[in-house]
Amino acid sequence: LHRQSPDISQGVTAGTGLDKEQGAGDQGLMFGFACNETRALMPMPIHLSHRLTERLSAVREEGQIKWLRPDGKSQVTIEYLDNKPARIDTVVISTQHTEAALNKRTGNMDKKARTQIINKVIKPVIMAECPKLWSNRIKFHINPTGRFLIGGPHGDTGLTGRKIIVDTYGGRGAHGGGAFSGKDPSKVDRSASYMARYIAKNIVAAKLADVCEVQLSYAIGISKPISVLVDCEGTARVPEKKISKAVMDLFPLTPRQIIKKLNLLRPIYQETAHDGHFGRRGRGFTWEKTDMVQPLRKACGV
Repeated sequence: LHRQSPDISQGVTAGTGLDKEQGAGDQGLMFGFACNETRALMPMPIHLSHRLTERLSAVREEGQIKWLRPDGKSQVTIEYLDNKPARIDTVVISTQHTEAALNKRTGNMDKKARTQIINKVIKPVIMAECPKLWSNRIKFHINPTGRFLIGGPHGDTGLTGRKIIVDTYGGRGAHGGGAFSGKDPSKVDRSASYMARYIAKNIVAAKLADVCEVQLSYAIGISKPISVLVDCEGTARVPEKKISKAVMDLFPLTPRQIIKKLNLLRPIYQETAHDGHFGRRGRGFTWEKTDMVQPLRKACGV
């Protein structure tokens, strides 16, 4: 462990840099996204993927599938029609398991084990989240290499670190490139991304738009964002300029204000190490609140 560079420190410590307020910990773009495809106001593919990994953990911890081990991931491919989810095409589940799940003849995962994953993990999630999209046409790829006995870092080489797209919106919407995990909230890669999601979610929850992407841009050591952009992708019910003005008037956007508003100086980040940072439930996920709906509607004259 070593101290942060004093050159950086003076930019993020109030009263010491050129900007006397606490400045951003780095330059960059941060994005937040929301849409009305799911109750969590998340894109459906990533929402289902996160619910599937949650369900994998639950059935393992509850002992419903005794041969499951902790490592696992999911991917969902959905066909869209007129910008709406129309059909689930493919569900991929890769999950670590013990040798009890293997077929003794082939040495690969047994068909009965695959059926258990479909019936106890995949189907319950889809029926709970989007029952109309369940069909016999869905393609399932469950441990498509055949087996998954060795999990975690021991089982791979050339690891990429935290996967920033699975931590956010699954490729829907933009990403500024900065990872969240391992950073305290003075780093706007984390805190401003949370604020951007908070803003976008409240705009969609307020029914000002069906889709919203918020882009915030910061310069290191400068407290206020150098750019704020609201893009509703043609779905806004009031002029975007009016929404943008409401955002600037209602939401705190300096690092210190964001940290205070979202209460980010707490030991809340362990839960973000799995199942994504957005579309989550629980008191720690303050950026998922929709408590700015009425102020936004009032500011936009709705």
